[in-house]
Amino acid sequence: MDTIKDGIRFLLDNSMFLIFGTITALVIANIEPHVYHDFIDHEIAPHVNFHFIVNDVLMCFFFALAAKEIWEALLPGGALSSPKKAATPLMATAGGIVGPALLYLGGVITFEVPELARGWAIPCATDIAFSYLVARMVFGKGHPAIPFLLLLAIADDAAGLIILAVAYPQGEMHLVTFFLCVGGAILFNIFILKKWLKATNFWWYILIAGPLAWYGFFKGGIHPALALVPIIPTLPHDKSDTGFFEGMEDETKKDPLNQFEHWWKNPVELILMLFGFANAGVAFSAMGLATGFVTVGLLLGKPIGIVLLTFVAVKIFRLAMPTGMNYRDLTVLGIMAGIGFTVALFIATVAFPPGAILDSAKMGALFSFFASFLAFIAAWILRVGKYSSKKIGES
Repeated sequence: MDTIKDGIRFLLDNSMFLIFGTITALVIANIEPHVYHDFIDHEIAPHVNFHFIVNDVLMCFFFALAAKEIWEALLPGGALSSPKKAATPLMATAGGIVGPALLYLGGVITFEVPELARGWAIPCATDIAFSYLVARMVFGKGHPAIPFLLLLAIADDAAGLIILAVAYPQGEMHLVTFFLCVGGAILFNIFILKKWLKATNFWWYILIAGPLAWYGFFKGGIHPALALVPIIPTLPHDKSDTGFFEGMEDETKKDPLNQFEHWWKNPVELILMLFGFANAGVAFSAMGLATGFVTVGLLLGKPIGIVLLTFVAVKIFRLAMPTGMNYRDLTVLGIMAGIGFTVALFIATVAFPPGAILDSAKMGALFSFFASFLAFIAAWILRVGKYSSKKIGES
């Protein structure tokens, strides 16, 4: 029994369910494409299908957990609470956004395909879970590159949420509806539940404000998967939090914000499996220019942008990298940050309508997983982490 529990825990902790959903979708879509598309596109109600339920409803909880980490990083004691502490990783984050975007748009201009320009944000994404997993495997516990990467990925997610909301409106925007619903949800949580009723169970803050905010996003023309992002800061929480950096998350905390994370952490892994199945079903023949632009942006633009902007931060702005970290570590870290996968796949589905361009862009997001293999190769060549001369000598 313990072996089964340990096996399930391993699958959950290492995002194996997402990989399973992704591979299953790829296999079915390439063997029986009609079966796959009939299933995910079948309407169970007007304009409601499997794809809509996963991407527009269930993914709210994935982005809510991302928002939770961003919010905690901003709290006293959090990684983003000190400008001095966060400055260099934030510069690296900027490089990891600008570098891929410029390479992508450079490809659009060079090949004269303006219809692909909308996808510029796809290669800007970093998948926290997979990049963190690879970083632990390469650098080992306690290496300063790991919290640096996590901070970069969290800041990247914050930028990604802003990009999704601003750059990719969903149809006509009705900002009055948006602000009335979202503002009402926030005020209800703060003044009715938190101040007046002093509710201590996170469900009260989600069950009423969540649907109201979702309706505001949906009708307001902003992707509804982001609906819980402004709700998360309204949940009561400790005045300071260390977040999940290197196992520092305190599992004993019972405030509603931490209740929310502890309850939804495992279900979100299953949601990501459904997300992989709903979005990764692309025929291998779908590869095109968008595939190349996204892949090059993630695998090349990410590390180049991260290293260059960090160099600028250190040499021009006199900022510092963490003690014990050098440019070889940073290069490998930059390659790891090129694992866009989940977020890149999501942005692709928002950037392009169903069709050949979307499928081509999705292939680029899926190919970003190869950044994990490149990171191991680079670490071996540069003698980084467990491949360092010291480690090799010890073994």
